[in-house]
Amino acid sequence: MSQKALRLGTRRSKLAMAQSGQVADAVSQVTGRPVELVEITTYGDTSREHLSQIGGTGVFVTALRDALTRGEVDFAVHSLKDLPTTQPQELALAAVPLREDPRDVIVARDALKFTDLPRGARIGTGSPRRAAQLNAYARSHGLDIETVSIRGNVDTRIGFVRDGELDAVVLAAAGLNRLGRIDEVTDFLSVDTVLPAPGQGALAIECSADDADLIAALGELDDPFTRVAVTAERSLLAALEAGCSAPVGALADLLADGQIVNEMRLRAVVGTPDGTRTVQLSTTGPVPETHDGAMALGRELATEMLAQGAAGLMGEQAR
Repeated sequence: MSQKALRLGTRRSKLAMAQSGQVADAVSQVTGRPVELVEITTYGDTSREHLSQIGGTGVFVTALRDALTRGEVDFAVHSLKDLPTTQPQELALAAVPLREDPRDVIVARDALKFTDLPRGARIGTGSPRRAAQLNAYARSHGLDIETVSIRGNVDTRIGFVRDGELDAVVLAAAGLNRLGRIDEVTDFLSVDTVLPAPGQGALAIECSADDADLIAALGELDDPFTRVAVTAERSLLAALEAGCSAPVGALADLLADGQIVNEMRLRAVVGTPDGTRTVQLSTTGPVPETHDGAMALGRELATEMLAQGAAGLMGEQAR
């Protein structure tokens, strides 16, 4: 391969630039080629509507994929949770690197933890999934909170707390970690309290399906355990026919017996944003050895959830 620079397509946000910069360094190491970042504005970056209104699915991805298919960039980096569950034939998901911490976190005034927030506390989130689970937890544990719908980047959201407009905001641990701001977290939310979005904490590296050399090179960054876990989570999301803004949480854990990873546990939840009704189930089995096996695990759990009324809880969020 020549020393011509590889062009990496990325969104312009601080978080996207940070995580793309980290991938660029890793790709340079495995290919021996320089990587230049090509900033691309997506519809999700420019729209001021809430994700639940504009659909969520693909709004942060489509412009990057269009640049790939037009040959304007060689590969692109996405937050995997933003990817639609259907993979275009002309593009290859060349790598899913090792996953960051998938948990959600609280950034609250006065360094408060979630359960120590005062009665009537206002908690900001742009995610129906987070609102559904926070409200459900509050109802079952006698907490008095109000979830407030917000949009904006990390600075904007934390600014609502700094300015006293909100008592707390909910963010992804992975994003704050990649930005070097994890010390601003006042509480890590257990996955027993709030299950993350399918694929949360993982990155997706896409390139042209016709570029076998680049696919092989990028594949050096792939983490097999992360890929099989997020494949199961996204298969569940697809089987529920839900978009990335739907109130669906899912997490696949790889369970170990001593030093040997031998089982996978897939947990999922669907709930109404006010937390009044939820369907939460899990399944455990051998770690899938193939893509199809991981897909089957997700579909199996989704079928059980649909049988218990999950579709009716997603309402207009379903896609």
